[in-house]
Amino acid sequence: MYQRRVFAIALVVVVLDQFAKWWAVKHLEFQSEISVIGNFVKLSFARNPGAAFSFATGSTIVFTALAIGVAAVIVRTSRTLTNPWWAACLGALLGGAIGNLLDRLFRSPGIGKGHVVDFIRFPHYPLFNIADCAIVGSAIVMVVMSLRGIEMSSEETHDS
Repeated sequence: MYQRRVFAIALVVVVLDQFAKWWAVKHLEFQSEISVIGNFVKLSFARNPGAAFSFATGSTIVFTALAIGVAAVIVRTSRTLTNPWWAACLGALLGGAIGNLLDRLFRSPGIGKGHVVDFIRFPHYPLFNIADCAIVGSAIVMVVMSLRGIEMSSEETHDS
């Protein structure tokens, strides 16, 4: 019922993420960081070979496979969604996973081993990107919905 919403939100996230990363590579790589809001928000540049916060930097291929698996599960799950909020969250999660997956597949140093472009900096917080925002933000909302007992789909929808 909400499968199109999942894909539309994912597409928006991927386009925004990839455009922002293109801009970051063009304007931030090999440059000094730029203050956006004083010392609170800065734009900087890094290529991250690991997961979030540069965790497990030698496991890029594992994260590539994991992102493909997450995307497949979301696509499969999206067929049965009857809750618009779950659709929005899964769309953002899918878009974030694909955004970072595209970096891993097509950026240097090579296919399946590419480094993710990170460029947003907060004080005392690792660099991140728009895909990371979508992943973390949707995960937080999904945990809250789960704790509140909000289901992805209702039983009666599956029977009809």
